[in-house]
Parts: sequence; structure tokens; C-alpha cells
Amino acid sequence: MNVLKLLLIVIPISTFSQQIINDDVYRFWKAYDKILLENDSLKQLEIIKKEYISQGTPGLSAIMEARNYSAKEYVYAINNYPKFWNSVRTNTLKSNHFSKQFQRAIDKLKRIYPELKPVNTYFEIGILRTGGTTNKGLLLIGSEVALADASVITDEIDKKYPNLSPYFKTNPINDVVFLNIHEYIHTQQKETIGNTLLSQTIMEGVAEYLSEIALNKKSPNPQIKFGYKNENRIKDEYIKEMFSSNIYNWIMNDNKNSFGMRDLGYFVGYAICKKYYEKSVEKGNAVKEMIELNYNNEDDLIKFVDKAGYFEKPLNFYKAQFEKSRPSVLSTSIIKNGSNSFKFGIVQFAINFSEPMDTNRRRFEYGPLGENAIYKFKKQIGWSNNDKTLTLEVEIEPNKKYQVYIVGENGFRNKEGIPIKPFLFEFETVN
Repeated sequence: MNVLKLLLIVIPISTFSQQIINDDVYRFWKAYDKILLENDSLKQLEIIKKEYISQGTPGLSAIMEARNYSAKEYVYAINNYPKFWNSVRTNTLKSNHFSKQFQRAIDKLKRIYPELKPVNTYFEIGILRTGGTTNKGLLLIGSEVALADASVITDEIDKKYPNLSPYFKTNPINDVVFLNIHEYIHTQQKETIGNTLLSQTIMEGVAEYLSEIALNKKSPNPQIKFGYKNENRIKDEYIKEMFSSNIYNWIMNDNKNSFGMRDLGYFVGYAICKKYYEKSVEKGNAVKEMIELNYNNEDDLIKFVDKAGYFEKPLNFYKAQFEKSRPSVLSTSIIKNGSNSFKFGIVQFAINFSEPMDTNRRRFEYGPLGENAIYKFKKQIGWSNNDKTLTLEVEIEPNKKYQVYIVGENGFRNKEGIPIKPFLFEFETVN
């Protein structure tokens, strides 16, 4: 008998103490109706704060923090997307219909992962930036996205949120239980944000694949079917970036890429986890290992992926390739990396990179000498030399040693999103 089937038989079903809460949905529409009757923008702002935000549940606070929503943005969305809100309203009020379905699905998840911890689920009305996420140990459903369907009118939001129209055409309301289990698994994981594309990919893949196993239902997300049809080409592109901290070519992106399909990192993670599960003799242990994996421990992550055997070569081979491919700082125009010195005052220096860079990203960190060794930044002069050179203006003091790391992770990266190798920029001043 299959070990998983045996596990399903011997583990009793038990309900949790978690709650499924939708109070904020009704509270939002109450505030919405009052705002429509008020023309004064300041009073509209007072209404959304008083009637919705200040009375909100912990779930509302958590989703606002997770997606950086503000009272002002709520008012803007209400005033500028009337057709959207009117068309999605009825669906968001169906949130209470899903409580029993969610409970049954969570019980199924507990069957394959008996260590499952109870977590409250909150239905919220956000501002179109998530259908589901987690924050502060809470499971958060963005009802205006997750409960939408093909009837929702999107022409007012298409320019700002181009992904939503094709997504709504898939009738996401029909798959909200699957979404809930996916996000519920995230609440059980040790991390919610991966340090690299690979760690974020596995994190999402675990949630997606184990949702299938728990619910005995295929993933509704189109990336999975598309991914298997284009697997070799996707692999070839993915391995170039998987050790990068830039996830946005693969996760939380749109379909304006060479594949014409968004979020293909979900497919890669799903495919790796599927391989891992299928190769595991003890299925129950495999589930536990996947959920409890330390995704941001690179050694543990590499062992997990290598054990899955999804890629042709060991991951350390691809990591070495990635390190060779990273852009670098060649020099600065004032000094080379060393102890050269120059006079104090306001000076300009240029950072010269090995290849054209993403001009919207930059990051500096303290060097070994800490905060006291940082110069006073004045302004950015701009990019030149085909985006290979960045010139900055800074103010420096006499008789002082300065240090700063020019950082790639979440900072300087090339046009393809590959971060630079970190570079210690240091110099001394004289009288």
C-alpha cells in the first residue's frame, strides 16, 4: 500500500481552533457606500480611516502592512475604479460561503502533515496587489482579487494592473480553496521571504505541490501545464539566475517576457518538489521535510534540490557559473580600491562597472569600520558610458578614512537582473 494512503487512513481528522474571519469585507462596503455620498476628499479619507481601518481586524492591519496599502490609496481606488468595485462586490460578499470548504481542506492538509499548527484566515478587501499572502502568522485573502471571476470589469485598472484581466478570466473564485491551502502551507514554513530566487522558488513550489497532494486536485495555475510543455527552455534560462536575489523575472512578474507566461518560478519549484516527493520512499517524511526545510540555509537548500535530481548537474556547478557571470566594479574614477588619499570637501567620484547596469537600482552598506566611515551623500550626478558608469557627489572631511560596500544583493545589478559582486570602496583624506 502506498505510504501516503496509509498515512491518510491512520491519522484521524480533527478540527483546529483556527477561525475564518470576514468581518472586514462587510466593514469595507459600509465605508465604501458612505464615501460615494461624500464629495469632500478629506472627509472621504476620514471615513475610510474611521469606518474601515481603525475598526479593522488584525488581518486588515497585516495585509495593509504586507502590501503597503494606505488610507489615501483606498480612497483613490474607490473614486477611480467604480465599475470594477460594482462588478466585484457581490463576489466578495460570498466569502462566508467558503468557511466550511476551508475547514475541510485544512483537515485534509493535517492528514498529510500532522504537525500542522492552527492559523486564522482573514478575508480582506485590499487594493489589487494580492489575492493571498501571509503576514504576522496570519493567512490573508485579498477578496477583491481572489474572489473575482470573468464577469468583473477591468478596463479602469488594466493600465496599472495588466495581469488582472487575464487572471480574472480564469475565474479565480473557483480555486480559492486551493489558494487558501497554498497560503496555509506558507504559514507553517520557517521563512516567508527567500534570500535568493532558488529559495523563494522552492518555498512556493512546496506550497503549490503539497496543496495538490492534500486536496488530491491538480493545481489550477496555468504555469504548471505551460511549464512542462516548455521545460527545457525554462530550465536553461532559470539556472542563469537561480542564485540571484532578483526574483522578479520569475515570481510576481507579468507575461511580458520571452515565454509569454508569468510566474514561471512557481512551475520550477513545483517540478522540483514533485521530483523530490516521487523519489522519496517515506511520503509522510517527505512532506515534513519539505515544509520544515530551512530555505535560506544554502547548504540545506542545495542538498534538497540535488536530492530531487531535477537538474542535470549538481547545483554547485551552476552556482560557480553564476559567480563567473556576475558583473563587477572595475574601478572608481578617483582612486582604485586601496588606500590612495585626496583632499576634503565636496567631490565627485564615478563607479565604473564591467557591463551596462539597471539604472534604477543601487545600494551601499557600511564597510568594516562601520557607520563613522561613511561619507555624506550629496546627490547623484547620473549614469553615463552606456550605463556602465555612475557618478555621485559626496562631502568628505579631512584626515579620515572612508569605507563603503557597493552591494549587488537587492542593489546594483545588470540589465538582466544579475547582482554585482560586492566591492569595498575605501580611501583616506588629508588636510
